[in-house]
Formats: sequence, structure tokens, C-alpha cells
Amino acid sequence: MISFIWYLIIGGILGWLAGVILGKDVPGGIIGNIIAGIVGSWIGSMVLGNWGWKVSDFYVFPALIGAIVLIFIVSIILKSMRKAT
Repeated sequence: MISFIWYLIIGGILGWLAGVILGKDVPGGIIGNIIAGIVGSWIGSMVLGNWGWKVSDFYVFPALIGAIVLIFIVSIILKSMRKAT
């Protein structure tokens, strides 16, 4: 149970940090940050592999890069949807 809570906390921090680096807000607030961190971690580890510091089943560098890419893509999609309406 505690490892799941750490998983959510680290995912949220990684998602928040990726949003800060990009200068964009993650849609959904805290939940959006957690989702961006967890999904970004999965994307980053699939593309970049497992290297760097490991914190609560997250490899920090691939997870952060994956979250940055995910937030960037989502922001482009949302921006194009706003222009279409």
C-alpha cells in the first residue's frame, strides 16, 4: 500500500516538474500531473530504456523526458482543438 502511495507521489512530482520545464499547465491539475508522470514514465522507459536514478520504480531521467514529450504532445492537441472550435 505504501509503495502505491509513493508511486502516485513520485508520478505527480515528475508530471509537475515536466510541466514546469515546458512552462505549460497540465490539464486536470494534480490528477493530470500524476497521470502525466506515470504515463510519461512508461513512454520514457519504453523509448529510452532504464538508466539513471531509480526512485520508487521510476527511472528519473527517462520518466522526466517521457513526461515532457507527453505534455508537449497533449498541449499541441488541445491547442489545435481550441482553434478548430
